[in-house]
Amino acid sequence: MRKFFSIIGGMGTEATESYIHVLNQRTPAHSDQEYLNYILVNHSTIPDRTEYILDNSKPNPLIPLLEDIKQQSQLNPEFFVIPCNTAHYFYNQLQAATNIPILHMPKEAVKEISNVYPNAKKVGLIATRGTIYDGIYDVEINKSNYDLVKPTKHIEDETMELIYKYIKEQNKVNVSLYHHILEEMVNELNCDVVILGCTELSVAQERAADHNYPVIDAQSVLVDRTIDNALNNRKL
Repeated sequence: MRKFFSIIGGMGTEATESYIHVLNQRTPAHSDQEYLNYILVNHSTIPDRTEYILDNSKPNPLIPLLEDIKQQSQLNPEFFVIPCNTAHYFYNQLQAATNIPILHMPKEAVKEISNVYPNAKKVGLIATRGTIYDGIYDVEINKSNYDLVKPTKHIEDETMELIYKYIKEQNKVNVSLYHHILEEMVNELNCDVVILGCTELSVAQERAADHNYPVIDAQSVLVDRTIDNALNNRKL
């Protein structure tokens, strides 16, 4: 197969399925042959990223991630996609292991803010505790001269409950909890826009999008950048 990209997924599987679903849905295809060529590595047994970031004595996700990158690089994809925000904690090490470009999910999400919400100044972030702790979004948000608003401990706890108790454990979205979290970020913390910095939150957005809160869905942005890159490479 030529002109393809590789997806390092499975973190978690439902979130990867959401990414694939939206990817295929948005691809401008009218026949089987017009869809995109890609290889999906659904590596569900990669250790939890947040657990390791918060406690380095836990199993290290970087080890299997590096193995996947090196293995897939032998097939020579055009680029890599990693639909997991927290995994981008290891972005520099992963990119150093291959000459093939890896799309940077947080960077692309922050770049999208000016296109959708050009007057935004205060940018909120909801994500796993690992992503909040490791600061991968902080760098990009501050670099773009936005005021970063992190969730309170209470909102952070609610977000972890939504991600782990409902979506990861039960494959269910607690719609009222998701909307409540957005309401707190916008109305209590005065955010102009809220970045959904976890792919499980992208699952929540896909299944419970009936709201008027201003959000940037990092996974949705990644889908669009994936399609752009794949179609551009197809022309070369």
